[in-house]
Amino acid sequence: MEPTDKVEIRSVDGDNVERLGFFCYKSKPKSPGYQQKLDWLRRRFAEGMRMHILYENGRSVGFIEYIPGEYGWRAVNATDYLLIHCLWVVGRGKGKGYGSRLLDLCEEEARSQGKAGVAMVTSGGNWLADKNLLLKRGYEAVDSAPPSFDLLSKRLGEGPQPGFPKDWDERAGRFGPGLTVLRTDQCPYLDDAVSHALNAASERGLPAREVLLESAEEVREKSPSAYGVFALVLDGRLLSYHYILAKELVALLDRSPG
Repeated sequence: MEPTDKVEIRSVDGDNVERLGFFCYKSKPKSPGYQQKLDWLRRRFAEGMRMHILYENGRSVGFIEYIPGEYGWRAVNATDYLLIHCLWVVGRGKGKGYGSRLLDLCEEEARSQGKAGVAMVTSGGNWLADKNLLLKRGYEAVDSAPPSFDLLSKRLGEGPQPGFPKDWDERAGRFGPGLTVLRTDQCPYLDDAVSHALNAASERGLPAREVLLESAEEVREKSPSAYGVFALVLDGRLLSYHYILAKELVALLDRSPG
């Protein structure tokens, strides 16, 4: 951090979210994805959701979103933990300790609420933070899930460790033939992701459908990936858990057996 940098962290809630936004997709506030996330957030704030945005010299460069584990939108059992959905620092904000400052807020709140700890799903792939920062701060990997997910936990009190379900193949298999696009409103980019996927399936003449997971319980019980809030399932097997552009998805579908 440069000596002249002015750093401020603002907490987002139901009263100011319209004004502050939620960090992601801020250039498209009228888009369906943005509005869906906005509505989703308002409901989550009532369940104990917390969001903090970090500003450097008036420009947002990072944020954290977390919620009590029993209301978490990841396919993980994290009761009595605070579960981090998202932790991002971008651009010129990287390498200045901002991720740790945001984690401090979450951990302090977990202690004040008497929680057993803090947990987060990480990935060696796309769309989730990797585990390096958490490991440096004393978190430990307590579980893993395919294709590249790790569950990181920091114990702050008494209670069992969080964990993933183990029936991933069975979950994917329930969706049957064709392309199934599972989505939620947790991420504002998912509306576009669904459109790209359905268009790619149409180009290939592949039957496709969209499935909306409308509650945290549905995510924990039905999602075929630990990410929880988005998945592409082809002929009963997980194809991807993250956004893929239509052109890339068409190529991926063409390489898939069947």
